Amino acid sequence: MPLTGQCRCRAVSYTLAADLPLAVYACHCRDCQTWSGSAFALHALLPEGTLRAEGTITEYAYDSNGLHSRHALCGVCHTRLYNTTSAAPGLQVLRAGTLDNSPSLQPVSHIWVQHKQPWLTLPEGLPAWPQSPTPGAFAEALRG
Repeated sequence: MPLTGQCRCRAVSYTLAADLPLAVYACHCRDCQTWSGSAFALHALLPEGTLRAEGTITEYAYDSNGLHSRHALCGVCHTRLYNTTSAAPGLQVLRAGTLDNSPSLQPVSHIWVQHKQPWLTLPEGLPAWPQSPTPGAFAEALRG
């Protein structure tokens, strides 16, 4: 069964075109903390083109530290739904909290934990990196 999701106001909904197993990870970088207004953000990597959105999407793009990112937001409530980044060509980074089944998600790894909030305790046994892991190490962790 395909996975579905939506923005906060429901003006944009989406379906994942393929029935993919999702490997969700938590990012604790300062950008994710600021954008989410929380201690971390939950993401899932998808092959580009897997997500099919309906509704008005607004784009926000920026360059930082030599990387280019393009973010897709609801044109009404501005919920961030996904982004692409030159750090991960051919992939989309889904904001996993926008999935309809988000309460059932469990992160399989944590990145940028050098910025983790000091009151947050991470589960033992899950891969965690102070910054971004190497692509190979990250792929291995996401495979579970």
